[in-house]
This record gives sequence, structure tokens and C-alpha cells, in this order.
Amino acid sequence: KEIYDKATLEVLLRPKVGLPGVYEKSREQMIKKTCEAVILGNLHPRSSITVVLQVITDAGSLLSSCLNATCVGLMDAGLPMSSLFCGVTCALDADGNILLDPTAKQEKDAPAVLTFAIDSLEKKILLSTMKGT
Repeated sequence: KEIYDKATLEVLLRPKVGLPGVYEKSREQMIKKTCEAVILGNLHPRSSITVVLQVITDAGSLLSSCLNATCVGLMDAGLPMSSLFCGVTCALDADGNILLDPTAKQEKDAPAVLTFAIDSLEKKILLSTMKGT
């Protein structure tokens, strides 16, 4: 798919084993929307940018890890961006304490897990997602 006035962005999230499912597809869209908010795509019309994220291991905080890997990859590729972004995951434990960068077990046991992507320039929230209650 080509857009005549800006670059197109495609994000592919590959699980450790098997084919991508609904979970991976939803994460792809979240990462894509975050990237589109900072990439200056109008500087590269009729171009395609593809980000492929391969999950090697999932020890927890997968979405924030993917966001950080994507930002580093875009920087390494030299793509012009209005700002950088970072991903962070936090979980609330049963006592109401906030756990930063929770493990997979802590995420599973937590009543709520939140992930944010934050713009480095204006400190805006580019992505906010919550799982739990």
C-alpha cells in the first residue's frame, strides 16, 4: 500500500512460536499508532517503513519492551522523528503497590497492568493501555 504524500508504516510482531494471533495483531496496531505520532513520514513520500519485532522471550512487560525496541530501531535506521518515545509497564499488586517493569508472574497475579508510551519532548502520553480492573 503506497501513500503519495507520506511514508506508509507497517509493524509486524512475531510470537516466539507459531503464527501471530489476535493478541499480536492488536499490539501491532498500538505500536503502529505510537510510531505514526512521531515519525515525520511526509519527508519520505511513496516510501514504506516496515518494523519487524520478533519475540525471543517474554519475561513480562512485553509491550513496553517492543515499544522501546521499535524506537531504538527507528533511531538506528536514521528515520526523522519529531521526538523519541519510551514504553513503560506498571502493575498494581493486591495491596495497591505499584510495580514498575513487572515480571510475567507479577503481571498474571496483578489485578491491573498498565502500559504507557511517553513522548520525550513534550512528555505527552502517546499510548495508554490497561488490562484488568
